[in-house]
Amino acid sequence: MKAKKSYGQHFLNSEQIAEKIANSLQLSQNYELVIEVGPGRGMLTKYLIEKDHQLITVEADTDMVSFLQKNYPALKGSIVSADFLKVPLDKLTGERSFGLIGNFPYNISSQILFKMLEYKHLIPEMVGMFQKEVAERIVAGPGSKTYGVISVLIQAEYSGEYLFGVDKSKFTPSPKVQSAVIRLERRQESKIKMAPKLFRQIVKQSFNQRRKMLRNTMKMFIKDDPLLQTDFFKQRPEQLSVEDFVWLTEQVEKRTNQSNK
Repeated sequence: MKAKKSYGQHFLNSEQIAEKIANSLQLSQNYELVIEVGPGRGMLTKYLIEKDHQLITVEADTDMVSFLQKNYPALKGSIVSADFLKVPLDKLTGERSFGLIGNFPYNISSQILFKMLEYKHLIPEMVGMFQKEVAERIVAGPGSKTYGVISVLIQAEYSGEYLFGVDKSKFTPSPKVQSAVIRLERRQESKIKMAPKLFRQIVKQSFNQRRKMLRNTMKMFIKDDPLLQTDFFKQRPEQLSVEDFVWLTEQVEKRTNQSNK
């Protein structure tokens, strides 16, 4: 079973790493179901099967689905042959909470995270393999060069930790990039207090021109407002914490509501 570039496949070949990833889910007492994305040839799957929870695998490659059905009979009835990004997770799980895990295809890894946010009410934790630079970006804090849109949007809902790096030699075929595994745990309470859509717009607009001060990037939201002249707006987006972006959203919404009255 050769890897296919069209699916972004790089198969993990290290039993030690696979077992380590499977053991990184820490909140399994809070759910009975785990969804693995892109199981491929089942290197990670074989360790997840041994756990107490029910396992569902979602695989887009029909050849890999056939391979899993043949080699992992314990998965009978639990292999979903579909593109994970198109699967309605609430219907798949019957609205049950689940842990999300996988050696994610790097070409859709960010989209998988945004889908996780869409279904965050069902996903207490996620453990995933990413391209190292993406993994670092997700968990980066303010002031870091890698801190950006995905850092803020994810950290508003989840706390994250960088678990370990994985050398490119641990894959077949070997990718051109290094990899890393991270773990995300859903916050007890979202940091976004109001207007989630506006929050996302402000975060994205800020980082679209990350070298500019906020007083320039925020003009489209609060043009000619005296607030833009305060010291806060002399900052650049990478200097702002998630809480700062929440405060900024609240200020923009407040002024928008006042102008609409």
